[in-house]
Amino acid sequence: MESGKQNEYAAFEEKVRRTVYLDNLSPNVTESVVRTALDQYGTVKSVEFIPNYLEPRNMPQCALVEMEKEKQAIVVISTLSEFPFMMSGMPRPVRARAAVAEMFGDRPRKPGRQIRIRWLDTADPYFEVASKLKQLVKRHATETAVMLKHQLEKEEKLAKQQGETLKANYKKYEMIDSLMADGAARRLARCYNLRVSDDSGPSTFH
Repeated sequence: MESGKQNEYAAFEEKVRRTVYLDNLSPNVTESVVRTALDQYGTVKSVEFIPNYLEPRNMPQCALVEMEKEKQAIVVISTLSEFPFMMSGMPRPVRARAAVAEMFGDRPRKPGRQIRIRWLDTADPYFEVASKLKQLVKRHATETAVMLKHQLEKEEKLAKQQGETLKANYKKYEMIDSLMADGAARRLARCYNLRVSDDSGPSTFH
């Protein structure tokens, strides 16, 4: 029985080494988006999004991505750490690092490990330590929520600016196409003694 548990945990450790932890994902990112983005580095075996129970829904997501081989996971981590990597068109770069066993909700129990839980009396020397840790966790959660709120506001503003820029550029291209179609560009070219290339290829001025 113990040998079987050791083999199970050994297989789990191999899975951990093949897995990449992705952070700062856009809420719009789906499993298919992750697979498409990382397939260029190797075969993606599974994608598991980590639920966020403490923050509003529209917050950065995290995911565990298992690659087919450990080397592929190393390449993903190295590449995403060195270069900005965007997913789903959002302006925030995805972060990547090696996964650890504690990130897996379905991880098997480590052989030989025992967990003991007990209530602490107020007179216990560890009670004050536990109280300080509890307050620290609450403070950290509050600070994180504020930081993420500001981050989302900046991203929404940037996304709006990008959308407006895209619309403006599209209108410019439409105007150029219209000028070429009705002959206005050629008339202007004759006035300024410019030559316009023929219609068989892209229209350019010389």
